Amino acid sequence: MGAAPDFSHFVRNDEDGRSRLDLAIDGITCAACLPDIETAMGRLPGVKLARLNLTSHRLALTYDPQQVEPARFTGALEAIGYRAYPFEQRQVEADEQARFNLLLKCLGVAVFASMNIMLLSISVWSGQSTSLPPETRDFFHFVSALIALPAAAYAGQPFFSSAWTAIRQRRLNMDVPITIGVTLALALSVYETQHHADHAYFDSAVMLLSFLLAGRVLDQAMRRRTRTAAGNLAALKGENALRRETKDGADDWALVPVAALAAGDRLLVRAGERVPADGVIVEGTSAVDESAITGETDPKPVRLGDHVYAGTVNGEGALTVDVTAAGHSALIDEAARLIEQAGAARSRYMQLSDRVSQFYAPAVHLTALITGFSWWLFFGATAHDALVIAISVLIITCPCALALAVPTVQAMASGAFFRSGLFLNDARGLEKLGEIDSVVFDKTGTLTLPQSGVANADDIPADLLALAGRLARSSHHPLALALARSLRAGAPLPDARETPGQGVCASYEGGEARLGSAAFCDAEFLPPENEASSIYIRAGEKVARLSIRQTLRPDAAKIIAHLRGAGLDLHILSGDRAEAVGPVAAKLGIADWRGGQKPADKIAFVEDLGARGKRVLMVGDGLNDAPALAAAHASLSPIDAVHLTQGQADAVFLGERLLPVAAALAIAKKARGLMTQNLTFAIVYNAIAVPVAMAGHASPLFAAAAMSGSSILVTLNALRLRGPGKSVNVLAKS
Repeated sequence: MGAAPDFSHFVRNDEDGRSRLDLAIDGITCAACLPDIETAMGRLPGVKLARLNLTSHRLALTYDPQQVEPARFTGALEAIGYRAYPFEQRQVEADEQARFNLLLKCLGVAVFASMNIMLLSISVWSGQSTSLPPETRDFFHFVSALIALPAAAYAGQPFFSSAWTAIRQRRLNMDVPITIGVTLALALSVYETQHHADHAYFDSAVMLLSFLLAGRVLDQAMRRRTRTAAGNLAALKGENALRRETKDGADDWALVPVAALAAGDRLLVRAGERVPADGVIVEGTSAVDESAITGETDPKPVRLGDHVYAGTVNGEGALTVDVTAAGHSALIDEAARLIEQAGAARSRYMQLSDRVSQFYAPAVHLTALITGFSWWLFFGATAHDALVIAISVLIITCPCALALAVPTVQAMASGAFFRSGLFLNDARGLEKLGEIDSVVFDKTGTLTLPQSGVANADDIPADLLALAGRLARSSHHPLALALARSLRAGAPLPDARETPGQGVCASYEGGEARLGSAAFCDAEFLPPENEASSIYIRAGEKVARLSIRQTLRPDAAKIIAHLRGAGLDLHILSGDRAEAVGPVAAKLGIADWRGGQKPADKIAFVEDLGARGKRVLMVGDGLNDAPALAAAHASLSPIDAVHLTQGQADAVFLGERLLPVAAALAIAKKARGLMTQNLTFAIVYNAIAVPVAMAGHASPLFAAAAMSGSSILVTLNALRLRGPGKSVNVLAKS
């Protein structure tokens, strides 16, 4: 054993004293490995969470560093037959490519051998009706053995090594029955050849390996394609950045690694370069290509005070940017984290599949053993015939289709979500989104986007505007965030406190300053502007109304019409005034809308719909939407929403369009249907195949073809989930 890896650069420490570490796991062969690994990690002291992603083979650990050292994780994994090392995207991709290449080589050897052995077997079968001389039949069996034994030894590596590791650790995985079945078929065939028997089963053993390897190659190819979603995001981050540094009293731009950036740094982003971190423009104008992040194909004009995000491309002019989030805090890292989290999460379907697969392998061995002895002891079969039937039972009942039924669909759904600008927070969200019949929208920041600038800024004293900007810095309301950006606000007031749905207040010049609704600021005497949203500010006796105009999201009307055409009930709940909500509802054709809604009102409305049997999707982004998001059957939120709101949402979406909302519902409905189909097929297959094999009506070759075919069909069925479907794709193109 070599020296323990250095984890110091890979451990992330949280504010609550916990640490997080991601490990790449080598040696995972099937879904049955997941509970083994997660259980082994959960037994270590101090481990709070262990979640393994079957698609990327990434083990995400949350633990107490005072109770356990990272080195114990690798030791515990090696003890159960797995190799672990710190997760680095490039290293994982290189290892995965090596494993995939080995699978392809094994498949090539198995197919070549099985085709040649099959030619010899056909000669033997046809010779039984044409009086083939025994010497010729024995010769064909001998040649088949010369081809089959070395071919099986090489092509069976992925299964044999996995099974041997499992047996050494006194556990069972899905490769154990495969290995036993192939070994018994080969051993019986060698025995039959030595004793000049009429039949040998070299073709069955090698054909089984061919089918299994074909299914495994197809599965790996699908997972690699899905896994590139997070990998492509990681690749968007540049390696170096120009940071302003002071040396000998003079400022200069120094080239530093992106990993060294932190909030507060000032960067220079030249034309054509990728933005290395999230930040705010403090100098320069340009057009930024955000297609990789938001899916928007047209470059977005940016200027002083606008936000730019890591991974986007600066198109025209040089920009000076103050970093607001770098490293794992950047938006692009948040997106990659959500992709990984979605792949690692467990839906109810996957939990059922995991539990069944975990107990299925022992049941397979017991069934094959009982079947063989029953035929030998009670039904007059010879030991040879009883062994052949037991081998067929062992092969035909390998639980590959059952284990693949749900993970393959979830992997495809995760990739489809990413391509549509969506990221799952919770795997159960995939199921819940597929059950929706009602959608409730927030208005501000969800159906509409605030325009930059204060419409009546010229009528407001400069000191009140500056104070409003500082107060807005401490608020999570979409209008307040837009206000802070447009006013290029200074530092937030130190003791600011926000009341969700009402406003924010802070001590100011011996008194109190407030920013929020008219009632919160005691400013009902100021008339609101009908065509704009109003934010009020009070500082002592000074009171003012700030008007911020809003526009509908670019595709809001089309998406609302599409959802209505799909038979969904649509509602708007907004904390804004009824005078501001009504015109938006009228433009979108939504009859059921309510303004002036506080968080408690939104919860009551959502719960009332639920009590009437409705499956409600809540779409919102403000702090006042978080309780309603939690109360709804399913929920969506923009990725730039406040963290509390994001945390309550089942999925988040990118960009300025509402298309991801329609895509989420369409993909989830298709995924739910495919999961049900796959599980039903796997159960029906076993219900039919097992009795047929136990009755002695399935030869080892037929069993190999049936078992492998079921796995391939399940995987091919999952591959149908490539996107949201034709109707949503038409909307996207329009």
